[in-house]
Amino acid sequence: MTQRVALATVMDRLAVDAVITGYAVAVDDGAWADYGALFTPDGRADYRGAGGVEGPAAEVARWLEETMRLFPVRQHLIVNRRIDLEDLGGYTGDRAEVRADYLNPMCLARQAASGSDGSPPERPGTATPDFVTGGRYTFALDRAEAGWLIRTVTVHEKWRRAP
Repeated sequence: MTQRVALATVMDRLAVDAVITGYAVAVDDGAWADYGALFTPDGRADYRGAGGVEGPAAEVARWLEETMRLFPVRQHLIVNRRIDLEDLGGYTGDRAEVRADYLNPMCLARQAASGSDGSPPERPGTATPDFVTGGRYTFALDRAEAGWLIRTVTVHEKWRRAP
């Protein structure tokens, strides 16, 4: 592998990692336009493994927007990322697969709010999660002209705990 190819591989890994981080941030912040922009035009999301829906990313984003209103406090921690880039005889191709574990604590709206107006708690960080889930994501990404985009994401929930 030449130094130029090695550098391109590192750059691709960093770019793919940034997409995965962008995914977590978009879901946690409720930035559904940002969520949709992370996907290819034919991108799909499958949340059935966690009791959700499967379909085109735009439709799933609308479902997430409605569902996540119940949980105004949420934090996806996506860790242990294994990024496999397509290998074209020593050169990076235009596809990548990522397997990554997640931990996702969430608080229900009633606990996150201090008043009936839905305002945040007086002291940030005082809400405790109503439940926490953990599992694994699998992502398939394609290189597009604008950069790496998610073609598919699938959630494989392994456990759920209600404190």
